[in-house]
Amino acid sequence: MRRIPVDTTVTAPRPGRTQRLHLRAAGVSVVLDVTDGRIPAVAHWGAELGELGAAGLDAVCEATVDPVPQNAVDVPVRIGLLPQQSDGWIGRPGLSGSRPDGSGWVPRLVTDGIELDGHPLTTAHAETGAATVRFALADEEQGLDVGLEVQLLPTGLLRLRATLTNTGASAYSLDELTLALPVPADADELLDFAGRWTKERTPQRRAFTVGTHLRENRRGRTGADAAHVLHAGRAGFGFRGGEVWGVHTAFSGNHRHLAEQINTGRRVLGGGELLLPGEVRLESAEQYEGPWLYASYGEGLDAVASRFHRHLRSREHHVDRQRPVTLNVWEAVYFDHDLARLTALADRAADLGVERYVLDDGWFGSRRDDFSGLGDWVVSDEVWPDGLDPLIAHVTGRGMEFGLWFEPEMVNEDSEVARAHPEWVLGPSPATLPLESRHQQVLNLALPEAYAHVRDQMMALLDEYDIAYLKWDHNRDLLEAATRDTGRAAVHEQTLAAYRLMDELKTAHPGLEIESCSSGGARVDLAVLEHTDRVWVSDCIDPLERAQMNRWTSQLIPLELMGSHIASGRSHTTGRLHTLSFRAHSALFGHLGIEWDLAEASREELAELRAWIALYRERRELLFRGDLVRADRGESPLWIQGVVSPERDEALFSLTAVGRSATSLDARLRLPGLDPAATYRLRPLLIGERPSNLFPPPWMQRALDEDGLVLPGAVLVRSGLAAPLFDPEQGMLLSLVREPAPAR
Repeated sequence: MRRIPVDTTVTAPRPGRTQRLHLRAAGVSVVLDVTDGRIPAVAHWGAELGELGAAGLDAVCEATVDPVPQNAVDVPVRIGLLPQQSDGWIGRPGLSGSRPDGSGWVPRLVTDGIELDGHPLTTAHAETGAATVRFALADEEQGLDVGLEVQLLPTGLLRLRATLTNTGASAYSLDELTLALPVPADADELLDFAGRWTKERTPQRRAFTVGTHLRENRRGRTGADAAHVLHAGRAGFGFRGGEVWGVHTAFSGNHRHLAEQINTGRRVLGGGELLLPGEVRLESAEQYEGPWLYASYGEGLDAVASRFHRHLRSREHHVDRQRPVTLNVWEAVYFDHDLARLTALADRAADLGVERYVLDDGWFGSRRDDFSGLGDWVVSDEVWPDGLDPLIAHVTGRGMEFGLWFEPEMVNEDSEVARAHPEWVLGPSPATLPLESRHQQVLNLALPEAYAHVRDQMMALLDEYDIAYLKWDHNRDLLEAATRDTGRAAVHEQTLAAYRLMDELKTAHPGLEIESCSSGGARVDLAVLEHTDRVWVSDCIDPLERAQMNRWTSQLIPLELMGSHIASGRSHTTGRLHTLSFRAHSALFGHLGIEWDLAEASREELAELRAWIALYRERRELLFRGDLVRADRGESPLWIQGVVSPERDEALFSLTAVGRSATSLDARLRLPGLDPAATYRLRPLLIGERPSNLFPPPWMQRALDEDGLVLPGAVLVRSGLAAPLFDPEQGMLLSLVREPAPAR
């Protein structure tokens, strides 16, 4: 993702050298095999193998070598981390590109050296825990070097990336740099995601068959229809069972995920940035750094998700667990910015326990609707004659943080900046612009002048006002995204410029938080989360739709990074009506907020809303440090999800009815993640209106009448409880606390 001058000095290759490494962490083993100096291959990525020793390490590598079939190359095919034809691989190549004379398209990379945690590896075998391995790969004849970095993190999460250096005399045009990891032949089913605006992260399954399942995203952003995480496993794998391997490409621009099987039966999962023609052209001594490919293995989807979550939570810059209750004013006022109305809304919010107040679109330039003003980041004198000070002072005076909406990468053609600098707008030529989307175009942040314009206007506002939070939106795909005077594709540089701008603003204003919003959930990936502090899951906060979207967004990211708001009674995007109880129930398992004109709420609704906010504030420590668990329930429309503390002494479960069962009684409730050897006190939590047509089984009625019900963990995990009956689009909560062990 970088193009910088580098030292072209290379070490002479050492042909014939064989070196093997075994990395272990958190129940995962990764065996890396460099045989005869060839490109590194993975002999094993999966369950912990235990201490192997040199002989055992050799045995693993040799035992996984395939026989040579008829009518194939005369040596066993090895699938390198960067697959190439010179190793006999006939699938998609990992490195693809060429020089002006057409050469360079078939590299023969060999391993030139290995470093383990920053030190040269001089032994034939190495066995260690979590570690970083760097392989120096070279094709001296073609003038190409690749630095391949492989990390097994303490969480058992694996990640890898490649950096290509042009050591030749002529330019090298890079078409593709895609990393791949082998998965076993019995991983015969795929799961990834599709979706659209207001319906993000819709799961889809299919057989893992011969050919390539290729998910290419050309939207210039992660996309509402992104693969999210591409999984492979034995058919029927679920949340709690079945070996599963999953990969995620951490890049917020054009990218790809792929699952490929060749006719020998060998299978890989992979990913990388999707480069547009001519987008990366490396002159001599320049390099390109690709994005991280994250890879998670586990027994069941929950285990795969847990590795992602634990990695994110281990970062030094990860958000704290006291995620503030947030009110966003968009669905309350839209573009109608009136100080009296907005301060009254702030008062109602503060009285309920809201801790952050966000002013959305419409505060700047000529922005009275979505047709004009975008790109002019100056407070509107028309709407705010005294600036934002009166509102901010009122909000902060009520003990809340103030947040502000921006869309820094976008511009309306009807704006001061677009009229003054049409050359700053992305487009295929000086005379042509792409089709408008939401009446807007894209500002080319790769141009220093355009970047400085946006940065300086945003920085001036952050310097002037007490702003703790930015809602950073991105409301259109990048079509025909090129620098206008050259016509050269610009998505790659635009993405890096957006990261750079986020970092610059946060560096200048320590403590500033940024939310990644992109027409809702179209920029959700692990790269943008290195620069932001949460994502907006979807512009749809209909609680029924959010039940699905939150359920699957959390396959990659933990709850504290997912904006999850309580909607108004009638959904803005679907028109459905739901009880406040169900709306709050669906929003609780995430970073809680409100998106509702509280002036329309009744006294009873405000009292119930206050109770839900109090529950969130009481339980957010558990929600944001505990392990996410989801029960496998076949075709049952009663979904079970919970968060269990790491000590397994406390848990909160939700029962969500997303439809009606074909039978009058549902399957038993089994609550995963608890300690079977412990004893728990179970309390149903009913806040506000009870689920309609609730028919509690005897155990639940007893727990409601008394101070909960004490049950063995083995019963809760293995035997289960009779399920309550209630109408669709309703929910219930179950709280569990471990009982003290009896005194001896």
